[in-house]
Amino acid sequence: MSGPGNYNQQVIEMFRANKGVVRGPNQLILLTTTGAKSGKQRTTPVAYSTDGDKLVIIASKGGAPVNPDWYFNLVANPIVTVEQGTETFQAHASVVADEAERQRLYARHAELMPGFAEYPKKTDRKIPVILLERAS
Repeated sequence: MSGPGNYNQQVIEMFRANKGVVRGPNQLILLTTTGAKSGKQRTTPVAYSTDGDKLVIIASKGGAPVNPDWYFNLVANPIVTVEQGTETFQAHASVVADEAERQRLYARHAELMPGFAEYPKKTDRKIPVILLERAS
């Protein structure tokens, strides 16, 4: 089997086997969302940056014309599970609504991971920025 599902599964296994360390250009978390339609748990490796004590993730899907499935899942079910390094915790996901804030967070993310600077050029959609705040 090839395709993104198989690649993602390999990254997930590598992440867990290496205590959250995966070689590549981006720092990753594992994001587990609850399916908007299926109700099933779905885990996806996602690049992240930080803003204070919040994690910042970008629903870029590499600049595809549609948002990634995990985005629709967390909009429908904003309580998610995050695996960061060796730690696993619940977080509340919120889509950044303020455009100036979205642009600021996106620019900071793209500074750290330059590939993200290319994605808006590939699509007409406004790429969502999501904050993950640790649940207390």
